[in-house]
Amino acid sequence: MWTPLRALALLVVAGGIGPASVAAAPKKPFFTLTILHHHGGESELVPSLEFGGAAHFATRVDALRAEALESDRKVGVLLLSSGDNFVPIAPFSASLASGGTFYDALAMQLIGHDASGLGNHEFDLAPDVLADFIAGVGGALPFVSANLDFAAEPGLQALFDVGAIAKSIVLKQEGQSIGIVGATMPALASFSSSRGVLADAEVAAAVQAEIDALTARKIGIIIVLSHMEDFQEDLALAGMLSGVDVLIAGGSPLVLANPGDLLIPPDAPIAGLPYPLSATGADGVPVAVVATRGQYSYVGRLIADFDRAGNLVAIDPRSGPVRVAGGSQPDAVAPDPEVQARVVDPVAAHLAGLADEEIGTSEVALDARLTEVRTHETNLGNLVADALLWQANQQAAGFGVAPADVALEQGGGIRSSRLLPAGPISEADTFAVFPFGQLVAVVPDVPRARFKVILENAVSRMPAADPRFAQIAGFTFVWDPSGTPQTVDFAGTVLVPGTRVVEIVLDDGTVVVSAGAVVPGPPLSVATNDFLARGGDQYPFAGAPFTNLGVTDQQALSSYIADALGGAITAAAYPEGGEGRIMVLTP
Repeated sequence: MWTPLRALALLVVAGGIGPASVAAAPKKPFFTLTILHHHGGESELVPSLEFGGAAHFATRVDALRAEALESDRKVGVLLLSSGDNFVPIAPFSASLASGGTFYDALAMQLIGHDASGLGNHEFDLAPDVLADFIAGVGGALPFVSANLDFAAEPGLQALFDVGAIAKSIVLKQEGQSIGIVGATMPALASFSSSRGVLADAEVAAAVQAEIDALTARKIGIIIVLSHMEDFQEDLALAGMLSGVDVLIAGGSPLVLANPGDLLIPPDAPIAGLPYPLSATGADGVPVAVVATRGQYSYVGRLIADFDRAGNLVAIDPRSGPVRVAGGSQPDAVAPDPEVQARVVDPVAAHLAGLADEEIGTSEVALDARLTEVRTHETNLGNLVADALLWQANQQAAGFGVAPADVALEQGGGIRSSRLLPAGPISEADTFAVFPFGQLVAVVPDVPRARFKVILENAVSRMPAADPRFAQIAGFTFVWDPSGTPQTVDFAGTVLVPGTRVVEIVLDDGTVVVSAGAVVPGPPLSVATNDFLARGGDQYPFAGAPFTNLGVTDQQALSSYIADALGGAITAAAYPEGGEGRIMVLTP
């Protein structure tokens, strides 16, 4: 996980550039390029609390574009996204339900993006959805990534063959050629459902090959769209490359800013992390590194001066993040009417209609209260764990993985935080339970001893209402509060294994743990979410390989209720208080 202190450690090595000149700049540069950028919209098309929203973002971009072009210099303007242009959360369900309109793609078209990187979230719902999304842009803008191989995914490869996806591209502004190179995180398969898309782990080499090809063509200005999902990694990449002028980082919530920049509360400038930040490239030349938070909340504005050879010589002090505000804010802008009418209004109407979209009924109140799902088995916890297990086994064959034996979901991943009353269950209810779009994942071949260690983590903080407490399916287990709790460090290393889990029995009667001892036998295939599979909430999967299955936890819950249960959640199957899947050993 990125922290400011870790980034500053790299910065000390890299040196600084900031918004002052990076060299002895001429009084009148040969070419000034305004780079408008953002970490993708993440499907947050509708504004929230007077900030963000695609329509307000469009207006802000138009104003910044017009301002940049009001110059007696030779000037150009580009709008670039560093990736994560859509995320499978509630607003994106409007696109999936539309019959062919991808509202995020339409927004990018109308706003006038010039190019985009590819992040991890574009692959969340598997490559087919991404291929449809890119086709939905209609060739209006290219997507770039130097280190992805699409050969095993025909839909994406076809787009690569026609140039809708490329390793790098050249854009023209006022006759000036600008090279754009993309870089996508090498751990793509662990953060999305990339299936047959291969991410080259040697990112710097792949990017450098494209830079070298561009410079061989006398392209003097080079911009890298980097999506490492960790700002420290973006900054490190900048230091490995030669011939780069600007690197736009993506995937991190970081907002680089300078004192006096107007930010969205509670954002604030971080000491030592100005806009732009500097890295020293492998050729010893400073690279301007910039980043903004996504969700249409900011437009990054880098005003860069170049000499005739395409060398970056100065950064205009007006550079920095420009927040996207509406409502009663002092810097509010009106929404762009076309983006509002064609994108925001249909999505907002869809979101409002989710509450009316009934997918089933429940004979019993379903307990999602935070104090319960984080401390006890609940009937909603059982329902969501059953949904993960069912969905995993619906998808497993298509992703080449073995069916799951068991499933677990951490209590902290279950939201809504209320008692859902008996009666109709709507699609909105499933988004309230699972609002984050976590992916259903399968971790195969988990040794029985490791599975016990994983469950020890689930009960290690009891009796506190800790988010790591597990809701389960496919097995029962008994734990002893008087046993030694597991301790895990921040790196996920188990320091004390724990002795609280005393019995684990699969639904078919197979005993995995008895009297605290592991019973020898074959490993287990575990269905969970990608957050836990990567070690979230300190779950000690110990770096075991896993496969994301191209469906979110919310989609799994909705489909399970509507399809597997036929829309009927019965009191017999999901009684109040649960059915005894998790039992506490009492003296």
